[in-house]
Amino acid sequence: MAVQWIKRILLLAALAVMAGGFTWLMWPQPIQVDVAKAILGRMQLTVDEEGISRIREVYTVSAPVAGKVARSPREVGDHVVAGVTPVAAIRSADPTMLDARTRLELQAAIEAAKADVEFASAAALQAEKELRFADAELGRTRYLVGKKVMALNALEKRQLEADGARQRLESAKAQLDVRLHNLEMAQARLLEPASPGNAKPPDDCCISLTSPVNGIILRIPVENEQVIQAGTPLVEIGNPFDTEISVDLLSTDAIQVKPGASAVISGWGGTDDLKARVKRVEPAAFTKISALGIEEQRVKAILEITDPPAKWTGLGHEYRVFVHIAIWQSENALQIPLSALFRWEGNWAVFRVEGGLAKLTRITAGQINSSHVQVLSGLNAGETVIVHPSDLIADGVQIELRAAGKM
Repeated sequence: MAVQWIKRILLLAALAVMAGGFTWLMWPQPIQVDVAKAILGRMQLTVDEEGISRIREVYTVSAPVAGKVARSPREVGDHVVAGVTPVAAIRSADPTMLDARTRLELQAAIEAAKADVEFASAAALQAEKELRFADAELGRTRYLVGKKVMALNALEKRQLEADGARQRLESAKAQLDVRLHNLEMAQARLLEPASPGNAKPPDDCCISLTSPVNGIILRIPVENEQVIQAGTPLVEIGNPFDTEISVDLLSTDAIQVKPGASAVISGWGGTDDLKARVKRVEPAAFTKISALGIEEQRVKAILEITDPPAKWTGLGHEYRVFVHIAIWQSENALQIPLSALFRWEGNWAVFRVEGGLAKLTRITAGQINSSHVQVLSGLNAGETVIVHPSDLIADGVQIELRAAGKM
């Protein structure tokens, strides 16, 4: 009899243990979550965009005349002094090659010019003889008038004839000079690059160009010797300590950016971010095609770096940077991580942690940036909210911190 009772007791105990285990397995387990606290602190809303650095004033030294530019005496990065450092040298270009027809035409022109010279030379010789004769007649007439053998009007006539002969000689000499110059021009047109008369001395440089400003050489478009036209860019020079930032903003963002707004320059290659200030926002937009092929209206904004140049000495011309322009900021904003925020019945809401339970809480959101949201109402500083809430989280669900255990 006692044995039977013992068996019954053991059976009941086993059933109780099984019932307890089943109840424990079926009891809802706390859901592990990550949390964050609502804090009061500095919050900033920025417009983030990629930009480039650029030297504010880039001076381009161009060829003032056509000719042959010598190989550049400078290299990119060289320091130059205004009015002292030569940056380019230009000499006259070699004449072009002549075809057979043009050569024959120019040779004929030379022969014609030689004939003109001979004709003018003969005319000058004849005028010189006439002048000598007129002077001799004038002297003889002056002698006879002095002897009162001839009348005074005869002397005046001889004087007039001598003056006319002298003028004709001067005119003939001038005509001879013209014909000689025409001959030289015709002979010059016949010169070719291989002609002996076209050889230039090594120092035959007609123009030496010096730097217009103090700075460094940024670019040398024409490095090697070649023939150039007037206006060809030869050297670009700028002052590396006069650098600004240019950024193309979406027109919707540009409306919110005001001159004088603070900014931060990151991703420029240095160890620390740089401080900057918006200098101006241009009033006209332009169309730019995005990487996805979408037409966008962009507005150019210019920023000046406010940090001392010693902090950004490595920042060169047209380097890529990332710009963060502040369009709103508060030094004492109540804020929570953006990952805690979600939409619920048309309102913003979060799960607040209270007594180990998740409490659905509606809030009024203010400014929202890439990481935090400003809370205008619904939460107090120091309260805890769940970040990245999963679909398992609901109002009243028991939770525990993922690292700290049960709450």
